[in-house]
Amino acid sequence: MRFLKIPKLMAYSLFALLVFSCKSNKVLTDGTLDTNLSAKTIIKNHYNNQLNFKTLSGKVKIDYSDGESSQGVSVSLRMEKDKAIWFSAPLGVVKAYITPERVSFYNKLDNEYFDGDFLYLSNLLGVELNFEKVQNMLLGEAIFDLKDGKYDTSISENNYQLKPRKSLELFKTLFEIEPKNFKMAAQQVAQPLEKRILEIQYKNYQKIDKRVLPNEIGIFAINGDNTNTISIEYRNMEFNRAVNFPYKIPNGFKEIVLK
Repeated sequence: MRFLKIPKLMAYSLFALLVFSCKSNKVLTDGTLDTNLSAKTIIKNHYNNQLNFKTLSGKVKIDYSDGESSQGVSVSLRMEKDKAIWFSAPLGVVKAYITPERVSFYNKLDNEYFDGDFLYLSNLLGVELNFEKVQNMLLGEAIFDLKDGKYDTSISENNYQLKPRKSLELFKTLFEIEPKNFKMAAQQVAQPLEKRILEIQYKNYQKIDKRVLPNEIGIFAINGDNTNTISIEYRNMEFNRAVNFPYKIPNGFKEIVLK
């Protein structure tokens, strides 16, 4: 299997919410919708159910397609909440290391690396990102602060749908929250004039160690005429084990410079 697209594929995986697959874990069924809940209450319940942990680690299977070719790869994931996110492909062929201050990855097959700010990831999907937004996407939480705006609420496919009352012409968002645990069911960010859409779908959730986590995720990124589809499945995940983040850019690699 070729790994030529792993840096891009791994970068996309940073926007996906975690998918955990473990035979002993039970997928949670949908809860009962209360059609009388206000947007304010739905948002409050979402933040009251934020995930609390110190570290997370395990394996991740990522499938990627750009419409012309497809590829699958398994990588290792380690996360220290609010501090670091680390990915490593088999034999360390590709590694990525994300902190609140930097985004860095290298690819041994192409002898190249990137080491800079979040502009690289932001450019990939056309959404301004920082560490908190990336982490929230991985945990099934809102990528924008819902408490900052006012929303109209409706019911969509057994989920609460939140749509901003004041829609911006250049930037549009849409959120769906599932009723059982008030975690994200879908998030969409669109820039119509730029023909850019990022949609993250959370198909279901499961409970691991009394923590509610996404179970299946689909990511769809449209940029002009290009469409990328990513699915993610996390395996053998563990909470709060001791982790480290071995990462060193090899000597002699060519730096990827943003234009």
